[in-house]
Amino acid sequence: MKRTGGGETAKRHAGERAAEAVDDGDVVGLGTGSTAAHAIRALGRRVDAGLDVTGVATSFQSRELAREVGVPVTTLDDVGGVDVAIDGADQFDRETGALIKGGGAAHAREKVVDASADRFLVVADPTKAARGLDASVPVEVLPSARRPVEAALDDLGGEPTLRAAARKDGPVVTDNGNLVLDCAFGALANPDALAVDLSGVPGVVAHGLFVGLADAVLVGTEDGVERYDYAAK
Repeated sequence: MKRTGGGETAKRHAGERAAEAVDDGDVVGLGTGSTAAHAIRALGRRVDAGLDVTGVATSFQSRELAREVGVPVTTLDDVGGVDVAIDGADQFDRETGALIKGGGAAHAREKVVDASADRFLVVADPTKAARGLDASVPVEVLPSARRPVEAALDDLGGEPTLRAAARKDGPVVTDNGNLVLDCAFGALANPDALAVDLSGVPGVVAHGLFVGLADAVLVGTEDGVERYDYAAK
């Protein structure tokens, strides 16, 4: 069951605490979403104060915000690796640190950046915490493979729904030019196995299960931050 107590103050506390973990000279993975945005803004303030960092953005949104607040951005190809990635989550298992991501349809690029990081810090508010995962899993899919992927997801016990755009007719299109299927599986008894199965479906570009990647989850509250540490990678 999710906890209550989310809000901008909680998100800000989590994002700012994560930004404090960045050291001078670091390459930083810049996640996507409202909580990660607080971390990017906090990094911008630290850059103004003299911090020397370079960001690797996970989406058009995070790249534009980084430029707006003065965080220099580069690409993963140019740096080869990331010292610390800061990213949000739609749901996380307090016991294992497994995540469901992709609410912002950026999980393909997020997974590449987060997996390349020496440290991956997740920022969240208390509503994202759960005992076991049960949220829908976003699946980015090649447009030409939508129907066979939907059939494969159904065979895996899921109920896929094409994600519709909020302010335009038609579906959400990712930064990579693909579609997103939100797939309801109910309570996930074995996220590790499901992650392997989803990765093996032809036409799937990336899924929103992040298993064994998080080093720590920083949960902002109205009063401060709670930290959950995991033995990742």
